[in-house]
Amino acid sequence: MPRLNHVAIVVEDLETALPFFRDLLGLPLDRVADVPAEEVRVAFFPMEGGEIELVQPTNSESGVARFLARRGPGLHHICLEVEDLEGALERLRAAGVQLIHEAPLTGQGGTRYAFIHPKSAFGVLVELYERPRAGS
Repeated sequence: MPRLNHVAIVVEDLETALPFFRDLLGLPLDRVADVPAEEVRVAFFPMEGGEIELVQPTNSESGVARFLARRGPGLHHICLEVEDLEGALERLRAAGVQLIHEAPLTGQGGTRYAFIHPKSAFGVLVELYERPRAGS
């Protein structure tokens, strides 16, 4: 069964946003990391059942920067963790769902992911995420 992995919120500036989420809401900041492949800087707030990620673009031409320019700060995407990413993508393709990534990408730590276009997900950008299998 899929589970919520994270909710990503795009912000213009992490340093401005951190005090609200960390100090006023009391969310525990785990770490801040640059993700060059996605051209973003991310603050990770782990929570029971998933985490909240604040995402700041590091390049004005990146997809996240274009999203921010078009829509402003706010909800960027939700991420669902699945056991079989290829199987999930195959089912979605067969149902005519528009995918941003036809094949999984590999992120930090071997995590594989792909995005579903908001046009096929009722206006919400959805990321599917598969953790590396034990022994892989």
